[in-house]
Amino acid sequence: MELDRLRREICFEAARLMSSRKETNYTQAKWRAARSLTRSYIPPEALPTDFEIRQSLQQLVAADGEFKADADPNADNRRYHYFLSLLLPLDRVRQHKDFHPEGDVLYHSLQVFELAREKFPWDEELLLAALLHDVGKGIDPKDHITAGLAVLEGYISDRTKWLIENHGLAQRVHDGTAGVRAKRRLTNSEDNEALDALAECDREGRLPGRVVCSAEEAIEYIRQLEEENLGTDD
Repeated sequence: MELDRLRREICFEAARLMSSRKETNYTQAKWRAARSLTRSYIPPEALPTDFEIRQSLQQLVAADGEFKADADPNADNRRYHYFLSLLLPLDRVRQHKDFHPEGDVLYHSLQVFELAREKFPWDEELLLAALLHDVGKGIDPKDHITAGLAVLEGYISDRTKWLIENHGLAQRVHDGTAGVRAKRRLTNSEDNEALDALAECDREGRLPGRVVCSAEEAIEYIRQLEEENLGTDD
């Protein structure tokens, strides 16, 4: 089988396995997919990257109008399943102990979510930003904000996107390394208070041994909160 074609097929099958929840680990998904397609030797270059699988997964989830709630009553469930598929692999992404003594990215993200929930239990957009702010670290640790926003494009509100996009800059404003113009831009935003809260939770969510909920519980809390807020708007 031609190598590029094999790589594409492995990528699609791995994404399908994750979309159907038959696998939640990217490495296991790609190897299971590969073994289902060929019994021959699989060269390393035939295996897709986690980022490629995430892109295929995103396309699968978005296919056939899955996010058109008026056409599909289960659209939101699939949307939150997609978030979960981005979160779960983060338990294998380690961080520098000097900056993140708590350990892996998923544990940090759940700490940030819990801290944000204590302060703003009604704000589902802020809570979603807290939970998803570091999903890009599983794709491109050198530019995790850009990578994270790329896979979240179309699945989050503009406000949640803005909070994630600027949480790193907010940290630089806090430690005094951001420029005057950047500081002014954030200060003048109507969501500056929420961004400051996110940045504070990000700094505090680095405690080894802190008790946190599971990723599934966090996702379910936000989903129910969104339903309640939509009902209130009606």
